[in-house]
Order: sequence, then C-alpha cells, then structure tokens
Amino acid sequence: MKKKNKESQSLYQIKVTLVGSKPPIWRRLIVNDNIRLDQLHSILQVAMGWFNCHLHQYRVGSSYIGIPDQDNDIDVTDERKVYLQDIVSNVKDNFVYEYDFGDGWEHKIVLEKILPLDSSKSPVVIKGNNACPPEDCGGIWGYSDFLAAIQDPKHADHEEMLEWVGGEYDPDAFDMNLINKKLNELKF
Repeated sequence: MKKKNKESQSLYQIKVTLVGSKPPIWRRLIVNDNIRLDQLHSILQVAMGWFNCHLHQYRVGSSYIGIPDQDNDIDVTDERKVYLQDIVSNVKDNFVYEYDFGDGWEHKIVLEKILPLDSSKSPVVIKGNNACPPEDCGGIWGYSDFLAAIQDPKHADHEEMLEWVGGEYDPDAFDMNLINKKLNELKF
C-alpha cells in the first residue's frame, strides 16, 4: 500500500456489490479519496443497510485491514491508519469488504471514476439496486432460503420467517433518499 497526501485531492465513484447476490444488490457512491477505512466502514454500513452488529475487515490482495486483535493469528493493518487513496488510485482498482464473518457477506468494491474535487456532498449514494438482506439470515445461501420462505405462503417456514423479519420484507426496496439522509448524519 502506498501512502499518499491525506488531503482530499479528488472524489471517487465506487461501486459496491454484494458478492453472489442474484439479482445483484449494489450501491454506487461518491466519496472523498482521503477517507479512512474505518470511516468507509460506517459509510458502507449505511449505504448497504447493515446495522453494524458484526465484525468486518477489508482484503486488499493478500493483505487484511481492519481492527487489530492480539488474539488473531492473521496480521491485520489498523483501518484507522489507512486511507482509501492508499489502496485504490486507478480506475478498475478493487478490493473486498467483508462483514459478519459468520454469515460471510463479501462486497466487491471497484473504483469506477476519479472525479474532480468540487462542492458536492460526500458521501452520497447516486444509484443502487435491491434491498440489503436482513442481518443474521445465514449469508447468501440463507438469504436465498429466507426469500423462498417469505414469498411462498405454503412454505413450512413462511409465517416464522415473516415474524422474524418484522412482518414484511421487500427484496426490491431501495430508498436512495433515506440512505443519503442517513449518510448526511454521519459525523467524521
């Protein structure tokens, strides 16, 4: 990882895609190039719809970036000391954001565009598709089973899954305005 000037020089347009989701669950965001990865974690939680209930880390090539844990056998770089511009600087550069090691949610993050720094609000979601899966539904495979159960009133787990998720769930839902309102409330 190369270290760059920590002053924001540009805006990055990134695409975040939940690996294995069909139809794809994704968000396109504009963020400053100089955000720390702990800040990016907060942005991703809001943009995707997660609730920050689980551990996370980034994989950049064979390197791990996250919250160091002395009990962990893996060498982890402290995310509070790494900036987005340290790990991606060219269009098509990408890395992985892992959330909830039990469910194993992997998000591929691709740098799509480098934009000039202007007065635009950052971070902001400019496009996206589909709802985030519910927390603790068992990863991408559990999510598939969950959808099958809630969409079929004759399914053995239909009522139980609907009750578990709070009565209703729309897998097609994506409210960009609500996400941006919540992103605007983040304080760094």
